[in-house]
Amino acid sequence: MAYLQLQKDLDKLTGSAKLADAVQDVDEIIDLLTTARDSIARVGDTHTMSLTLTKLQNPVKEQLDGLNTSLKHVYKAQNEFNKSLRTAFSKAEGALPTDRDPMASHSALINRAIAMHLLREGQFGVASTFINEAQPQSQTTPSPQPHTQQAPSILQSRMASSEPPTPTDTIITDADIPSDLTALQSQALQSSFADMYSILSALKAHSLLPAIGWARENCIELEARGSNLEFELCKLQFIWLFKGPAVNGLPDTAGNGVQGALQYARDNFGRFQHRHLREIQQLSGAMVYSRDLEYSPYSAIFDISAAFEDVASSFTREFCSLLGLSAESPLYVAATAGALALPQLVKFTSKTRAKGTEWTTANELAFETPLPRSMMYHSVFVCPVSKEQTTDENPPVILPCGHVLARESLQRLAKGTRYKCPYCPSEGVVKDAKEIIL
Repeated sequence: MAYLQLQKDLDKLTGSAKLADAVQDVDEIIDLLTTARDSIARVGDTHTMSLTLTKLQNPVKEQLDGLNTSLKHVYKAQNEFNKSLRTAFSKAEGALPTDRDPMASHSALINRAIAMHLLREGQFGVASTFINEAQPQSQTTPSPQPHTQQAPSILQSRMASSEPPTPTDTIITDADIPSDLTALQSQALQSSFADMYSILSALKAHSLLPAIGWARENCIELEARGSNLEFELCKLQFIWLFKGPAVNGLPDTAGNGVQGALQYARDNFGRFQHRHLREIQQLSGAMVYSRDLEYSPYSAIFDISAAFEDVASSFTREFCSLLGLSAESPLYVAATAGALALPQLVKFTSKTRAKGTEWTTANELAFETPLPRSMMYHSVFVCPVSKEQTTDENPPVILPCGHVLARESLQRLAKGTRYKCPYCPSEGVVKDAKEIIL
């Protein structure tokens, strides 16, 4: 019950209580004050200034009330979540070992994970400050102030620019990122993430050209990975042009609309024919139904309600992959997975200690950790015969009949070189069982 309430309060905290609403209220107040200042500066009359300030009182008061209301929602949700955390863990006080911190000897790895998370989120200035403060005095080599301020300007200038950013040539792999935190302040690393956020900002504004330019620059690496990102971007650009200025908001020129999409296909789709010929044919066939596309056989292909979000996720995944990084921040995944799994672990530990029992093995749990599918990276197989989890030394094997057992279980069932499947009448030879990789 404590876990369910904790999950409910977490959903409420992340769903309804959003600081973005308070930020929006602050922005509106700033807009009101800025407009009033410009009006007073433009006229310069005392009577007009008095009248403008008088009219400004009620709107500002309403916005401040809205700001306070938004912040109250946030504080309320935070307090409720804090109470749920206290309730969940107070019942299991002493159930988990508190005499030692398993991560105490890995502070450098923790600091590195935090620094990388900040860099991945585009918080270059915060990351630089954290790195300088986290480093021991004997190892700290303070960077000059201009360097600290230069990193955010890279991101800001590129996000403000309407031109596609020049992709970073240096491919940074995880092996190239040393444990020394000061090395994470490198301009190559920060510039790579600045490129990513600049292109993601363009995708959010429905501008595909920066992402297409990046995919074209890195087409060799993407094709080696079997990625279809470049074609998906070009395909979405074709559909975006096909829908015309009434939908895409682009200038009503010859390069827009159905004719613009057709010309774009002629210029760009030729290099994709060997892998995506059928999809190109479908896009071309939609030309016949351009006046009534909604009721055509191609309506599903041209439904792009979630296309930009999907292609942004694909771009982030491929961009991080070329940097040798995961698509999501490991720190975020670890913290979220730990928060979801910890209540179950606390409950299990308290029950086993109350019964005077201990875990049968040191490296596995007797139950599956309740995590969403997006956080399941490695499948786990438990042998249906021995009820034990398979390992590298005792891998799962599949029999010709399709049933899967642990190798040691199969060897125990075998009589000589032959065996009988414990779940069906099939018989066979042990050497015919094939090891499978989950």
